Amino acid sequence: MSSETGTKKMGLIGLTVLVAVNMMGSGIIMLPASLAQVGAISMLSWIVTALGAMCIAYTFAKCGALCKRSGGMSAYAQEAHGKSSFFISSYTYYVCLVISCVAIAVSALGYIKPFIPWLDTPMHTFFGVVAILIFTMVANFGGAKITGQISAFTVWGIIIPVAGLSIIGWWWFDPQTFMNAWNPHNDTTMHSVSSGIALTLWAFLGIESAGANSDAVENPERNVPLAVLFGTGFAAIVYIASTGVIQGIIPNSELAASTAPFGLVFSHMFNPMVGNIVTLAAVIACIGSLLGWQFTNAQVSKAAADEGLFPKIFAKTNKAGVPIAGMLIMLAAEILLAVMTISPNLISQFNALLNLAVFINMVPYILSMTGLEVLLRKNMVSQKQYRIGATVGTLAVLYSIYGVYACGETAVFGGTILMLLGYIFYGFIAARDTKPETKPS
Repeated sequence: MSSETGTKKMGLIGLTVLVAVNMMGSGIIMLPASLAQVGAISMLSWIVTALGAMCIAYTFAKCGALCKRSGGMSAYAQEAHGKSSFFISSYTYYVCLVISCVAIAVSALGYIKPFIPWLDTPMHTFFGVVAILIFTMVANFGGAKITGQISAFTVWGIIIPVAGLSIIGWWWFDPQTFMNAWNPHNDTTMHSVSSGIALTLWAFLGIESAGANSDAVENPERNVPLAVLFGTGFAAIVYIASTGVIQGIIPNSELAASTAPFGLVFSHMFNPMVGNIVTLAAVIACIGSLLGWQFTNAQVSKAAADEGLFPKIFAKTNKAGVPIAGMLIMLAAEILLAVMTISPNLISQFNALLNLAVFINMVPYILSMTGLEVLLRKNMVSQKQYRIGATVGTLAVLYSIYGVYACGETAVFGGTILMLLGYIFYGFIAARDTKPETKPS
């Protein structure tokens, strides 16, 4: 490796920021409004999800430390399930990130709407989403180092207001408002917690992004596991504190209808000007998050192409190591999805995309995390290390299966069809790699 190439790789801080921005920028922006439809009882969902997310983070950290191959989750999956699982993991993760990018663009547009009222019509919303997707895709053409630097700047647009709300918001917190919002639909506790699981799990998608970007990281054996754990722990604390306090400040019905919940709460706490500043900062953070996801998905498709599992065009890069052709194909898929999900209600559109993305992402999660036992054996760890790793990894998989259940029938039905389509593509790949059997003379 040349020194010039080495300077373009991310360090621990840049990678931790990328994990945090991938989770927080996409996860928290619209979440208070979505969770308000469940009620403040969704705080119980946060507790379950935070525990599950730490199990997932630990599992990915161990996989990242033990797996010597590139490819992130797809490489971990192949350890246990063979070559087809490398493809299906890459394919479903790719599809998930395409959906996620559109959902994040919808989030950003929700925060822009107060400044541009004519975005209220479905067609204007569509054009706004497409403009955001194109802008963030082109911004990635400069390479990994530039993406890391931009993400490191934009993440503060959400970290400062959300972390600030977590600390100072308690001065405006009204226990009665919180209790009034506790269970607005009078559902059972189990049903309410399950309803909130897919929403809260969405907030932690990004745990795996450090592993997916391992080719673009300095000292990945050390930095990937640390970035995963640091990013997840920080996000869990901020999520629980910020969404809890906002539900005790804004009445539930008003919060549920908001397309810019953090701007709304700061307007309530201070004045509309402060709310507008926070709203603009959230837009910047959303765009930074989208930048990180676009970069991550380009790396996923490039790794699969390098393995011969995606078309070669996904592996072609420019001088900065950026797979531009693959990015343009991804952009076309995102625009197609944006057309298919045009909705007069931004929150409904966001929630539908969210549930579908969470279900599809659980496929590579489950395939890759069940590869941990193989990696532990290959690396000849002690019996105690094996027991701990296998136990936590199994808990992470069981939580992921619960996440699938929580996504609901519509998301599981549509996502299963999308997943099964991937096996058609793999059939052609397997046939291409099969050598004809020689007939006995």
